[in-house]
Amino acid sequence: MRRPSATALTRALVICGLVLGALFAGLPVLWMFASSFKSNTQIFAYPPRLIDESFSLAPYRAVLTDPQQLRFFFNSYFVSTLVTLLTTLVGILAGYSFSRYKFRFKNSLNLLIIGVQSVPPITLMIPYFGLIVLLKLYNTYWALILTYMVFTLPYAIIMMTGYFNTLPRDLDEAVLIDGGSSLVILWRILVPISLPGIVSVGVYTFMLAWNEFLFALTLTRTNEMRTVPVGIQLLMGQHSFEWNQMMAMSVLGSLPVLILFLVFQRYFISGMAAGSVKG
Repeated sequence: MRRPSATALTRALVICGLVLGALFAGLPVLWMFASSFKSNTQIFAYPPRLIDESFSLAPYRAVLTDPQQLRFFFNSYFVSTLVTLLTTLVGILAGYSFSRYKFRFKNSLNLLIIGVQSVPPITLMIPYFGLIVLLKLYNTYWALILTYMVFTLPYAIIMMTGYFNTLPRDLDEAVLIDGGSSLVILWRILVPISLPGIVSVGVYTFMLAWNEFLFALTLTRTNEMRTVPVGIQLLMGQHSFEWNQMMAMSVLGSLPVLILFLVFQRYFISGMAAGSVKG
């Protein structure tokens, strides 16, 4: 009887590890989805049941018919979309500058960008809160947008710089010989062929802005300015928790990021790989 080769044994172990990892990561999501169709009492029934006989859409109706909950979704969409557009635009311009030009303090700026990326956001909570209050932006959209961009821009600049570094400079020289300017090189030549890198930056930025909770809670005061993560937390009342509505809102809040990633998955993965080739 032939003994299994080391390669086959390694492959089997890898597959088992992936299956266990998928179960560990996927079961809480599955339980969240199933709980969004139950009542609060059914969620804590013993023995637990994944699918209950009294399947109900009441939690979703409660969320989708509540103007305040819909306001949370509007705020998240508005802030996340604007942060994504601004971050992507600035990331493209800054990445092109770092990739193609030599200027004073270039290395120092690179070090500063990497340093900002490595600082834990929670350590900047008090300074940012004071700055936002000083600028009279507290409880406004711009408080969230500008704060989120501080944490999304370093990644965008690093990724776009790395992606532009992989593109040959012969393209630039050919356009310059034909009389084109730097803007023509960037927007008509480099940007179209850098779509995977741009998409990866946009998807990552949207995910980060959509899921952010700490600054959204601290820099806003009224429910009219709250976002979805904070709205889910507000369902935890003083005397009772609306668990089924929390699960329904969590499912609805996960859909935009999930759809965005599934649609642009190919570009996201190739952009991440290409952007990491050169720094």
